[in-house]
Amino acid sequence: MDDGEQSDSSEEFYDACEDQVEQATCSEMDIEQSLVVAELAINYFFDNRFEEARTLLKPFADSSLYHSMGNAVFAFLEAMLTFEHIEEASSALRKCIDLCQRYRKKITLTASIGNTFKKRNFNQLTDLECHAELCLAESLLMNALLTFIGDENLTGLIRGSLQVRQCFNCYRTCEQIMKHRNWSSNSTALKIHFNSGVLMGIGTFNLMISLLPGRLIKLLQFIGFTSDRSDGLRDLQKGHQENGLRQILCKLSLLGYHLMVVPMISDRQSTEHLKLCDQILTSQLAKYPSGVWMLFFKGRYELVTGNLKAAESWYIKSWKSQDAWPQFHFITFWELLWLSCVQRNWPNAENYARQLLDKSNWSRSIYAYQLAAIKLMSSDNLEVDKLMLEVVTFKQKIAGKSLPMEKFMAKRSLRYKIQNGQLVLPLIELMYLWNVFKFMGQDYQLADGILQIIDADLAKFNSMEPSDLLYSTSHSHYADNRALCLLLRGSCYKQMGKLALALQDFNECILQTGIVEDHFIIPYAYYEAALCHAAENRDLAVSMLHDIKKKYSKFALESRLYFRIHAALMDLER
Repeated sequence: MDDGEQSDSSEEFYDACEDQVEQATCSEMDIEQSLVVAELAINYFFDNRFEEARTLLKPFADSSLYHSMGNAVFAFLEAMLTFEHIEEASSALRKCIDLCQRYRKKITLTASIGNTFKKRNFNQLTDLECHAELCLAESLLMNALLTFIGDENLTGLIRGSLQVRQCFNCYRTCEQIMKHRNWSSNSTALKIHFNSGVLMGIGTFNLMISLLPGRLIKLLQFIGFTSDRSDGLRDLQKGHQENGLRQILCKLSLLGYHLMVVPMISDRQSTEHLKLCDQILTSQLAKYPSGVWMLFFKGRYELVTGNLKAAESWYIKSWKSQDAWPQFHFITFWELLWLSCVQRNWPNAENYARQLLDKSNWSRSIYAYQLAAIKLMSSDNLEVDKLMLEVVTFKQKIAGKSLPMEKFMAKRSLRYKIQNGQLVLPLIELMYLWNVFKFMGQDYQLADGILQIIDADLAKFNSMEPSDLLYSTSHSHYADNRALCLLLRGSCYKQMGKLALALQDFNECILQTGIVEDHFIIPYAYYEAALCHAAENRDLAVSMLHDIKKKYSKFALESRLYFRIHAALMDLER
């Protein structure tokens, strides 16, 4: 379908919706009509017609379930993308939650007690009550996320956690409705829309919880959460095949997991899952050829599959596709920043890093440090002192906790001062920690270029008469800095397929004595060494990964490593 035909079709759909809206009363809208308008709003949203989608939903946001839900989603997205207007988004979500509570089935204390002894009859629920339960689950989850961000105290963590648990319980109720309720023949479309929401919610919960380290999973299972990666993927794949309202959200969840989450925490990528992503993107780009989200994920797909030039082209298309919500640009700038670093295009990387620092509020501390690291890499020390001070100044707390990466970067900015305005390979270190190394593994020249940078610094440590005190054995952080170089070079060798050389560096790193501050380097090197053994000796790799959890604790970026260990064990032990 060409753009003209698609536009005509959308306008006809919009006109049809307007006719149905005019037939509704001014106080409420029928659930079927509400879903029709919600579906059109989703089409508008993914076609970059954001204000048209929002305008479509506002008139009945106080009385119609899906109008209220859609309006709250827009407010939520704006708050998450800007870290501003959080109170307005919370207000919209509270109104949506109140509306869901008004429409959902009221359960008395007597009925609640009775349900614990006998099977609940879900056929007694109306269609509206079923959808109210589902929308309540979705609203509670979004409200919990806003609570984590908006409340910096411990109370925010507790309140948000309780809402997540309530949300999960609502999803479990919806899952039982999906399995046991008999829908009338007149409600087939309502059933499909409902099922797609349940599959998306339960599938995403299962998938995300399965990524957590084992000890935390056991605790969550004890309080009622479920965790099964296979079940989660199966539910999302089923949801993406059904033509329900949340079908596209199931598609986005699958794309996000396979193209964003897995590359971040794992060294392995399933060919089957990449093929699924390609199929989803092909179909969705045909439907939304200028849609910012699908263009972005197409760029990510090309990056993951090693086509860096194509990735850059698609990312730029995503960036240029719309200006209505400039916050979407920041996601693309982040990707283009690291893509430029892999290609050693420092001016480009600096440009994107500065755009993020100047315009985005997500984490000004991280942005300031990244820009400083890039300027140090290009030997441009102007402004670096000021940026390093900002790293500490802009530190933030979410749900009463400092962000681990911000905390790490703040310590690095202090090290910069201790080392008289010098850091060892700060940008290459970030590339490793963000798991960007894997994207250069398929291009020998790119990997070799990064390797030469690391070799140049490591050679200074091995020199009998170093020209700089920083590389002298008398320096207080000599062992820390040398161990870092060994970890980074070994990781680079691993991406190049030179496993023997990689293991040599990792083993030397593990044996490094005298580390003062960077105790995280040793367990990370142990992890990398385990993965080098995986191909030839799986049992040894598994044993080494379990050893890390027993031997090492309370080091910087600990959770980040445990996520990677858990992902590796899931692959190796299945």
